[in-house]
Amino acid sequence: MRDEELKWTVLETGTLLHTPVFDVLAQKEAAPAGPEGTYIAMTAPDWVMVIPVLGEGFLLVRQWRHAARGLTTEFPGGVVDGDEDPALAAARELAEETGFRAGKLTHLGSVSPNPALFANRFHCYLAEELIPTGTQHLDADELLRYERRPIREVLADYGSPEYSHALMGTALAFYLRNRLR
Repeated sequence: MRDEELKWTVLETGTLLHTPVFDVLAQKEAAPAGPEGTYIAMTAPDWVMVIPVLGEGFLLVRQWRHAARGLTTEFPGGVVDGDEDPALAAARELAEETGFRAGKLTHLGSVSPNPALFANRFHCYLAEELIPTGTQHLDADELLRYERRPIREVLADYGSPEYSHALMGTALAFYLRNRLR
């Protein structure tokens, strides 16, 4: 099939659920050859994740994840606020969660976190030449600590219960691609 034969047309969209984090939509769609169906899509703000490199280590955050009901260790990150530039969001999240500023911030790539369900984008940044400010700026319900871990350890242990955040795997792939250039 040609690409044009694979593209569906959205005929109608309705909101099934509105939450502070995302909206769930029902989309009535039609394929070029005629079949129609209703499909679920979620809209959410874009997300950022920052890979802070400090010497031979990554600067990571350890925090409780409510849906998983457990602690994870992952790169700092969060939500892009409104029409905020993703690079500014990445710099802000790094400073808020770790108390470090990046002397050099490099965009490594952007992807769709799950194009079957989510309509947003995920942006990854490399933070180098870190400058400590000595102050975190956490939200009232943001309980976390930052810690430095050897890069080799994080790469070797990714996928373990401690390093289980799937988007962190995407960030690591961008990091490795950047190192191989």
